[in-house]
Amino acid sequence: MPIKAGLDIYSPPIASAGSETLNRSLTLWNSLTIGFATVSPVAGLYAIIGVQTVVTGGGWFGALALCLVMQMLVATVYAELSSQIPIAGGAYKWARQLGGATTGKYAGVIYVSSTIAMLTTTAYTGGVWLALFFGFESGGGVTLVIWGVVFLLLCTLLNLAHVNVFKVVITLGVYAEIVGSFGVALMLFFFFRQHSFSELFQHLGTGTAPSQTAAFLAALAISGWAFIGFDACSTIAEETHNPKRMVPRAIFLSLCMVGAVVLFNSAALTLSFNRDALVNTSATSDPVTPVITSSFGTWAETPFLAIVMVAFLACGASMVQYTSRIVYSMAREGNMPAVFSRVTVSKIPRNAVICVVLLAGLGLLFGLNDGAVATVIAFGTGGLYAMFAMTTGVGLYTRLTGRWNPALGELKLGAWGLAINVVAFLWSVFEFVNIAWPRSYAVAPHAPWWQLWAVPLVLGSILGITTVYVLSNKIRRN
Repeated sequence: MPIKAGLDIYSPPIASAGSETLNRSLTLWNSLTIGFATVSPVAGLYAIIGVQTVVTGGGWFGALALCLVMQMLVATVYAELSSQIPIAGGAYKWARQLGGATTGKYAGVIYVSSTIAMLTTTAYTGGVWLALFFGFESGGGVTLVIWGVVFLLLCTLLNLAHVNVFKVVITLGVYAEIVGSFGVALMLFFFFRQHSFSELFQHLGTGTAPSQTAAFLAALAISGWAFIGFDACSTIAEETHNPKRMVPRAIFLSLCMVGAVVLFNSAALTLSFNRDALVNTSATSDPVTPVITSSFGTWAETPFLAIVMVAFLACGASMVQYTSRIVYSMAREGNMPAVFSRVTVSKIPRNAVICVVLLAGLGLLFGLNDGAVATVIAFGTGGLYAMFAMTTGVGLYTRLTGRWNPALGELKLGAWGLAINVVAFLWSVFEFVNIAWPRSYAVAPHAPWWQLWAVPLVLGSILGITTVYVLSNKIRRN
């Protein structure tokens, strides 16, 4: 339904039969830590540093910084929306309430499929660190899938446990990232630095990318992975105290904290490591630990692995919570089976949690094929940027047509709000296309054609199926 100008568009959630409400038990700190853990500077940076070095050759720090600045503009639009519509499901709910039921269906499908793909990727990579911590070789194929399943089971238990247990683990994850990862970066920066600051901007275009321009664009695309997940704060808004004020703050603070850690850590790693060592180790599942132990000694391996493992578990558990709330919100409004909108006595949407974990677990089967894993990673990142584009686009359209009045929210940006919204939308569209663009030099040699076109193929298939579903429902009703 169109929204009349000048009205407060926040309305109580519409519950379907059998659905129940969530418990408002999260403080600003809890929301902030969940947002921080979901973005996870350790998971984000350590997953891209080797790929960045191989593809670009080096000099990717500028692209990383630019990506952070532009993502801050996207986060500003999310904060503005959450200050007025703080409901479980975040961007899905905004698309439905501002753009109508059909827009909401498309947004929900893109959002859920993308976040599940990201959870699968986190479980796949997190399983590697879990295996290494317990002294096993991560291996590949079946072994890696098994460790990914173990990782998902731990994340499930954390989500089904009492909320205070969940809070403690997420907080530990944040401390592990800040104290451990940031502490390691400080030690590297002050005591093991080998290069001058100019190293941060050198060697661009000396990797597999054919030119400096191609390398910079690829660096922007790869950097996109490091700054997603801040929207988790908006999906848990219904469980946050005073959400109209607290959720926007959590969105900003989580991304700012993550951005600071990622930029500093990337600089410390680049200035302290031999570039050839990073290129050579990037072919393995763990490109960082060998270089850490070479700098600090073998004694540092176990505590470092523990830090990274806890950070990944906090990231995975946060992603399960974040995605399950989108499923819960969709089910509550009849866009998914109503059974997923039911909650336990302790107000946990258990069925939604189990649904998300099972789907992510099925996604782990792609781990039996290395090329398919790359497809899952590419779609997860590209799909979320498609969601950013849809959210900022719907916000811009309804702002210009008068269906949404941002001045009625707690966060008031005035004329700056429109300018930020325009730039955020253009950036989201550009970055989505940039991530989806087929790059033969960024994948394994002789990769199949479908891997190069992974994002448009998977997203197009999902949108096509959704379109058939929407049209068949309209025909049935008529």
